[in-house]
Amino acid sequence: MYEKFYRFEHTPFNMTPDSKFFYPSQKHEEALSRLLVAISQRNGFAVVTGEIGSGKTTVCRTLLNKLDTATKVALILNTHLTRKELLTTILEDLNIEYKSGSKTHLLSALNDYLLERAKDGVNVVIIIDEAQNLTPSVLEEVRMLSNLETEEEKLLQIILIGQPELKKKLSHPNMIQFSQRIVFYYHLEPLDYNETKEYIRHRIHKAGCLNETLFTALALDAVYGYSQGIPRLINLICHNALLNGFISESTIITASHVKEAAEDLLHNIHLKEPEKETKKVEIQEAIKNTAIIGPLAVIDGQ
Repeated sequence: MYEKFYRFEHTPFNMTPDSKFFYPSQKHEEALSRLLVAISQRNGFAVVTGEIGSGKTTVCRTLLNKLDTATKVALILNTHLTRKELLTTILEDLNIEYKSGSKTHLLSALNDYLLERAKDGVNVVIIIDEAQNLTPSVLEEVRMLSNLETEEEKLLQIILIGQPELKKKLSHPNMIQFSQRIVFYYHLEPLDYNETKEYIRHRIHKAGCLNETLFTALALDAVYGYSQGIPRLINLICHNALLNGFISESTIITASHVKEAAEDLLHNIHLKEPEKETKKVEIQEAIKNTAIIGPLAVIDGQ
């Protein structure tokens, strides 16, 4: 709706994890780099956690785009699975044919595939997103998959991506065998004040707009104050602020547009349950304190 008015070639603040908009903050770049190293080394589990909306899935999508043709990936997005369903999903994602549905035959089919790929110098990776939803029994099945190996190397690299609850699950005494195999763990923190401003400018530029001052300085401060550096909230607020600016035919986005956008989110927040109520409370608290947002005072209309 507002793209033509502000001369965007693409929608700048989509909610989809589009890797072309990946912002290489120090945090996200480090997570991505470590995942690439973990995949190349194939020596244990890699785990990435982060709060809701912190950019985990975008990191995952960017990772997939950086892998070469010598890497085969099974990407598991539905984590409400039984142990057997997990195995069949992995096989189907890797296009592995299996004749029997018994667990023994499923594992045998996977092992044969991995041995063949290893001979060809092909790396096989399983990435499980929203891994905090996996039950302890399914996590144990994932652990057992790491036993697929030759005398010289692991045949499979497994990456778990999830919310902070995943770390709690893996730190349980019953999961000690699993946690001992984690060679890389990284928690994605929200963007800081300067990163938030650069994130917004980055997405505006990637969307094709050359106006680097489209958002006023105080508008950028306001976005950080309301979002606290959480990328998904930044996208929501900026998208709504651009809509508000378009409706008012304003050539710049002001702190007033941002405040209005944040207030609108209270009535039509696009987050899944149960995080919806949590984010509503956070935004409400930010609105109460709009006299000072970020390091600068927010003056209405600037």
